[in-house]
Amino acid sequence: MIHAEPKRTLITAALPYANGPVHIGHLAGCYLPADIYARYLRLCGKETLFVCGSDEHGVAITLKAKKEGITPQQMVDKYHTLMKESFEQFGISFDIYHRTSEKLHAETASDFFKVMYDKGGFIEKTEEQYYDADQKQFLADRYITGTCPRCGNAGAYGDQCEKCGTSLSPKDLINPRSAISGNTPVLKTTSHWYLPLDQLQKTFLNDYINQHKDDWKVNVYGQCKSWLDAGLQPRAITRDLDWGVPVPVKGAEGKVLYVWFDAPIGYVSATKAWCEANGKNWHDYWDKNSGTRLLHFIGKDNIVFHCLIFPAILHAQGEFVLPDNVPANEFLNLEGDKISTSRNWAVWLHEYLHDFPGREDELRYVLTSIAPETKDSDFSWKDYQQRVNSELVSILGNFINRVMVLTWKFFDGKVPAYNAAYHTQDQQYRKELKYGFHVMEEALRHFRFREAQSELINMARLGNKYLAELEPWHLIKTDKEKTASVLHFGLQIAAALSIAGRPFLPKTADKIASLLNLTFDKKLWDVHFFESLEFLGAGHQLNEASILFKPIEDEEVQKQTDRLEQIKKDNESKTATQPTALNAVKTDITYDDFDKIDLRVGKILEAERVPKADKLLKLTVDLGFEKRTILSGIAEYYKPEELVGKLVTVVANLAPRKIRGIESQGMLLMAGNDFGKLYSVGPEQDIEPGSVVK
Repeated sequence: MIHAEPKRTLITAALPYANGPVHIGHLAGCYLPADIYARYLRLCGKETLFVCGSDEHGVAITLKAKKEGITPQQMVDKYHTLMKESFEQFGISFDIYHRTSEKLHAETASDFFKVMYDKGGFIEKTEEQYYDADQKQFLADRYITGTCPRCGNAGAYGDQCEKCGTSLSPKDLINPRSAISGNTPVLKTTSHWYLPLDQLQKTFLNDYINQHKDDWKVNVYGQCKSWLDAGLQPRAITRDLDWGVPVPVKGAEGKVLYVWFDAPIGYVSATKAWCEANGKNWHDYWDKNSGTRLLHFIGKDNIVFHCLIFPAILHAQGEFVLPDNVPANEFLNLEGDKISTSRNWAVWLHEYLHDFPGREDELRYVLTSIAPETKDSDFSWKDYQQRVNSELVSILGNFINRVMVLTWKFFDGKVPAYNAAYHTQDQQYRKELKYGFHVMEEALRHFRFREAQSELINMARLGNKYLAELEPWHLIKTDKEKTASVLHFGLQIAAALSIAGRPFLPKTADKIASLLNLTFDKKLWDVHFFESLEFLGAGHQLNEASILFKPIEDEEVQKQTDRLEQIKKDNESKTATQPTALNAVKTDITYDDFDKIDLRVGKILEAERVPKADKLLKLTVDLGFEKRTILSGIAEYYKPEELVGKLVTVVANLAPRKIRGIESQGMLLMAGNDFGKLYSVGPEQDIEPGSVVK
């Protein structure tokens, strides 16, 4: 914990997994808060380095690559480029956006491991782990699925149940299965290195966390304390995988560094890359005696890694600065539902940039207004529209436009002279503005960005109130000199907003400065800024007035809500047609019960889709003794032409019933699993239609 003024501040934002695009939950959770703080420090003239990069290792990468039929490298190349370009267009001001697949990162992570290994910082364990015999590979946690022992969710992973949030180990799962093949895995002996977190808790982590009891967010400290109270256990730092940083010791062939050990070291390798490109010494940013203040901006799901595990690694390595603060945010929901990449329930940044070109600051503003700083919050398109239209358009944009237009109308676009005789009438406004800037700075210093941005709008609101009270559009008819003073002061407020708005609305702040024909020195935010409120001299020529913000139209919002509604329907359809678990065995029946079912071999003669029914196929089936019309909900799994001529098993004595106005005279037997597959059940060899299935 640094009490003295730091020499520099190193800001990190959580490395996003390169297996998908960035969504608004990511932005609100860590990237936007980190960017606001970095921009604020730069305004204050503080030496600041802001680093991030793509996390390109881990099981999530390999799983999705396998699913898409591409290599892990192709996967990370695709999403690294997409994320990097999206961040740049949105205005996240990273000094460097690196990637963990770079050679420099592999060298840095390997050096970490070797130093700790040589110090005896790891323990080695030989134990049984799950192995997929067909695929001939050990299964990392995310390669194993099964039933959660706590909540019964059949889609739990080997490290966590995402339904109830319980942390798991693969052996906790009921009915474990390989996520690669769907087969039941076997246990096989392997060896791995572990970080002894139980020992490090006693010798370091308890004291480290207690030191930050009063300066870390309550939610951050509380989660850390909960983990410590439960007692930390040794954690594996290696995995049997072929994608990642190879473990740099003999006898570790086929093993890589586990992603949670590898990924945060990406902050160090990113710093190294930036320093190499800019002629700097990376040790000045990371050495434990460098005077650097290290800040991690993350979401709450990363608290344990950045507050406990990574500090433990840095401490055990012995040469690095420790995190001074970890201002983690809670989660952002979407339209009242949890954002989910697997369900496509998200507002993706690259899609927003496409649908709302040039409106990056509007999204920045709304996400900061609802930032989940102390509890989960919710984004809705209606709220987005309301905030943009009633606050950005009607308050900030309106004030800037009014003062610009009036100055052009009455003084030919030149800043009019200020008469000190009217200073008294402005005193209260000056006092309130200075107080507002003070509140904003205090909030920024303590990571309360919602409060800080709210003060920005309050100052614009104050500017509107000032103009409304003095009415320069009427005053010009009787007192041009006083009108000049009113607009002079109004333009100073506009200039102040162009500075104060830079951390939150950087592109808008540049537009305001351009309208005012104003350039600033690099260091803007100091005591003189708050005290003088004088930025534009009399006679200074302004540029032509123009609109800052356009209202968000109902049609634009409707398009987005319609898209989400369709996604919701698609998800409901998938849930209805794709089982999420291998069903438990039903209650026992007798042979007499089974003997009541008349199962016959049928041959499909015709197949066609049922109009306005996405799931249904209408089949004409030859049962030997007669032809039947049968409706089956298998349209998502079979094309009609694939079924013609196919032998199937039919429940021939199922009572007919009407579906979509068509009488269905039987039912096909289908076999399904929880991997989204469905197969018809039929004889292995040709046999006459109508044959009895026993």
